[in-house]
Amino acid sequence: LALNPWDVVLCISGTIISCENAIVVVVIFYTPAFRAPMFLLIGSLATADLLAGLGLILHFAFVYLAPSDAVSLLTVGLLVTSFTASVCSLLTITIDRYLSLYNALTYYSERTVTRTYIMLILTWGASICYGLLPVMGWNCLKEPPACSIVRPLTKNHLIILSVSFFMVFAVMLQLYVQICKIVCRHAHQIAVQRHLLASSHYVTTRKGIATLAVILGTFASCWLPFAVYCLLGDYTYPALYTYATLLPATYNSMINPVIYAFRNQEIQKVLWAVCCGCFSSALPFRSRSPSDV
Repeated sequence: LALNPWDVVLCISGTIISCENAIVVVVIFYTPAFRAPMFLLIGSLATADLLAGLGLILHFAFVYLAPSDAVSLLTVGLLVTSFTASVCSLLTITIDRYLSLYNALTYYSERTVTRTYIMLILTWGASICYGLLPVMGWNCLKEPPACSIVRPLTKNHLIILSVSFFMVFAVMLQLYVQICKIVCRHAHQIAVQRHLLASSHYVTTRKGIATLAVILGTFASCWLPFAVYCLLGDYTYPALYTYATLLPATYNSMINPVIYAFRNQEIQKVLWAVCCGCFSSALPFRSRSPSDV
């Protein structure tokens, strides 16, 4: 096959994604202090994005080195599983942040840990089921007219994935609106109790809303073009459109570690300790709420 520049760019993106998220996974896995629910969810997101990066690399390698229908089904199944788990992990993090604000008094309890494990099981269970569908026979290898813009996925399969994405996005949007309301209310109460000026309350509120807007805006700008095109396009459309919308979607997995992991002060402490050669598993940590992450 002639080398497609778009495939090269996707492979490079996959390499960057894998390196970034591998750091996050290793740090969380080997640091005993990172066993709180919020770190488990961040670890789930990093694991999903790591698998997505590896899937992009494997897809490139097998397409140009050992092309076959069976391998194509496996790599596409891995990509569907990992990207689905990534999106669902973002939803679980949003739910966790909302509950940490809405039920602040009861958040640090065994119920939170149990709920976190249930969300992780549902996230990865649903993602693996979605990814196994093409491998188990729901593909268009024997029926080309049924193909979607992403071969060998069928049009109906991609529609289900796209509708699921829009449902997740709608829930996240609603939760972040509620989070904004709670943040504004808390900032106002603190300002009143401490007799702060209205300008201070305004700055605090604006900063919190701006952070949430960046999180949700990044997610939407990365995934919405591809999700919309999955509903509107079909296999007769030029592959250029698929690449042009899929590439920004992969950038979400590249940006996630920056937003959810590298901004966390505890993870920063461990990374600096590793870089300075003074890593210790007994580093002191301050218990923080997911809303601070």
